[in-house]
Amino acid sequence: MTDPKRTPAEAWSQMLRGNERFVAGEPQHPRQDVERREAVALAQSPHAALFGCSDSRLAAEIIFDKGIGDLFVVRNAGQIISDSVIGSLEYAVGILHVPLIVVLGHDECGAVLAAIDAESANATPLPPHITKLITKIIPAVRRVSGPGVGPIDPALIDSHDVGREHLRDTIAELLDSSELISDAIAAGTLAVVGANYRLLEGRAVPDVIVGSV
Repeated sequence: MTDPKRTPAEAWSQMLRGNERFVAGEPQHPRQDVERREAVALAQSPHAALFGCSDSRLAAEIIFDKGIGDLFVVRNAGQIISDSVIGSLEYAVGILHVPLIVVLGHDECGAVLAAIDAESANATPLPPHITKLITKIIPAVRRVSGPGVGPIDPALIDSHDVGREHLRDTIAELLDSSELISDAIAAGTLAVVGANYRLLEGRAVPDVIVGSV
């Protein structure tokens, strides 16, 4: 089990310190040796759960300078809430007792850009599964584009703003969908931090905090 002394605030502080090392180009690459591999072979006690985009540039353990068994990671394109995502995060909270969930979005997200393009007048039809995936990002596109109906001009839409709005929607849907996670936050044993990752800088910038960190 996770160290019972680790609080949500301590878990987030550890994540921030690891990210600062990564940004500075001074990663420690902790707990990545043979001894660590053997130590966690029979059980896991991750420091935190991370739900993020599948983008190849968002390698969670590298960004936060973590090691084997440190993070319980769930990823899909555009960090879209689904039953499998909720079930995985509930497992992390209810069974593994993680004190922190980090929801990680990022700039230049392909799913966000696809959702913006899909609302344009000359949108190219996408394969059905991709269309279904980006449907949950469309409300963020519409809020950023402003009042009115009809096609939008993608050139006038700030994809970073859409990404931030979508991140907030993702966290709101997670809390609304999971009584287990919401109850853990209310009990003070869990916090959820939504952060946006800046690809060029390498920094994870917190945007939404639910709970005490």
